[in-house]
Amino acid sequence: MANDSKTWRCGKYELSFDRPRIMGVLNVTPDSFSDGGEHFDPDAAIEYGLAMLDAGADIIDVGGESTRPGFTPVNPDEEARRVLPVVRALAKEGAIVSIDTRHVAVAKAAVRCGASIVNDVTGFTDPKMVEFVKTSTCGVIVMHAGEVAASARTHATVQLDTSAAAFVAEKAREAAAEAAREAEKPARRRRGKLLGEPKPEAKLPGGVVQPSLPFGEPEPATEPASEQETPAAEQAAAAETVAPAPEATEAASEPNDRLAAMMRRSARREEAYVPTSQLRRFTLPDSAPIMRRVMGFLSDQARALIHAGVSRDRICIDPGPGFGKTANEDIVIQRETAKMASLGYPLMCAVSRKRFVGAVSGVTEAAERDAATFGVCLGAIQAGANIVRVHDAAGFAQFLNGYWAVAKPQPRRAFVAVGSNLGHRCDNIRAARDMIAEIPLTCVSNSSKIYESEPAYETRQDAFANAVIEIKTELAPLVLLDELMKIEAELGRDRSKKAKANGPRTIDLDLLWMDGETHGGKKLRLPHPLIGERDFVLVPLEDLMHDPARFFRYNGVEVKEPEDRVGHIVGELGRM
Repeated sequence: MANDSKTWRCGKYELSFDRPRIMGVLNVTPDSFSDGGEHFDPDAAIEYGLAMLDAGADIIDVGGESTRPGFTPVNPDEEARRVLPVVRALAKEGAIVSIDTRHVAVAKAAVRCGASIVNDVTGFTDPKMVEFVKTSTCGVIVMHAGEVAASARTHATVQLDTSAAAFVAEKAREAAAEAAREAEKPARRRRGKLLGEPKPEAKLPGGVVQPSLPFGEPEPATEPASEQETPAAEQAAAAETVAPAPEATEAASEPNDRLAAMMRRSARREEAYVPTSQLRRFTLPDSAPIMRRVMGFLSDQARALIHAGVSRDRICIDPGPGFGKTANEDIVIQRETAKMASLGYPLMCAVSRKRFVGAVSGVTEAAERDAATFGVCLGAIQAGANIVRVHDAAGFAQFLNGYWAVAKPQPRRAFVAVGSNLGHRCDNIRAARDMIAEIPLTCVSNSSKIYESEPAYETRQDAFANAVIEIKTELAPLVLLDELMKIEAELGRDRSKKAKANGPRTIDLDLLWMDGETHGGKKLRLPHPLIGERDFVLVPLEDLMHDPARFFRYNGVEVKEPEDRVGHIVGELGRM
């Protein structure tokens, strides 16, 4: 299950998986398969990324090149121009940002701009990408892209005949076929090598062999003897085929654009497919050969990264649904989620709006497949997936919160800072504590004493009464924050535009920290970004834990020395 002991280190962040994590998809492209062009403008993309964070996304995956079937490769300079302003703005707001790219130059620039994760759809088969990530601290996502089953063989009808004439005729056919194969061998050479010969494999530092790309070989083109001998389905597919753009043809000739060639083959295979009357014994293909290819590649690439110098706790794996795979193969892979989770790495479920989701749900339009996506993701979570990559982050956050509250009892420790400098200050704080205890799935486990402090930031106001309340809650952080803001409103907190940001208030409730949670965005930052400079928070925390300064420094928070803090404590006002 998702609440396991795995952790994922991504730069300065460390993600735990006591809850599944939501990765929101942000395509800064004009041609993505379900939302192309919606967030192509950088400002629109930034606004949407922040909205996903405020709705419950833990990670934002920013991509500047569509990899849908039949996509046209994008120049790395153009890709960087699209994504870098978005990455920079989201990282500035404390977001965990993933850069979805297969180009080393784009990955380097994005990490410099604040990205914490490199999501490489080619599975780090480029030694230059491996060389880069081994010198950084970012998290990495190893994805499998490629065909997972050999082409179906054509079986001739067998007619049993035990006559001597039939035996002689069969031997003659075998001899003729062998002679034809021998004559064909010179024509099968390409660039000086036989088609069946293995390709040279790249060597990484330390002598580690880097496997070749898992995209498979293009099917060899065959000339039919005559138009009459060409199957009707193939003629129709050929008639509808549009010649690729010059830039696509040029890009496909480059080694790292074998992905584009593979996805074009995948698109053609889907378009040219026609049902046949051939009966099958089983509803799905055998899982063993499919999973050997997928799991073999993922585990081999993960080990290659480790040997190259990338620590194991930085690696996440993704089976790559939709990348060169048929709907049947994708279902087989999803049903084997538990086996992939057993490899020990954080596991990604990236099925959002994919073709196979439409196939099993009967939904044609990609943008309307979110409900079906949630169902597939739930199955993956129950089988051990740790991260779900979805387009509708807000909808999935609601879905997950509802499921998790009922299915997974999981109280977690959190701290809430309480302050007041209007009216009966101590009574306001005690009333807030009692109301917090009434929040669903939440209880108050401890409280600090009430202290008086100097006003911080806006100094021309009365002194504050401050305390910190320790709670246990099973709510998601953003849901808990909404409940705290309801309490503020009920106790008379003025949050209108005319109120000063740090001015007088009846009550102020800040969610400071929650066990296992890191979050960024406009609505909520965890840990609270100002906790390390507030004396009126750190001193009350000493009543609840030993050495809070050390505790928060360990959690990546910069904590200032007492003399450099704001809102200094000047006295005690009593117990809660």
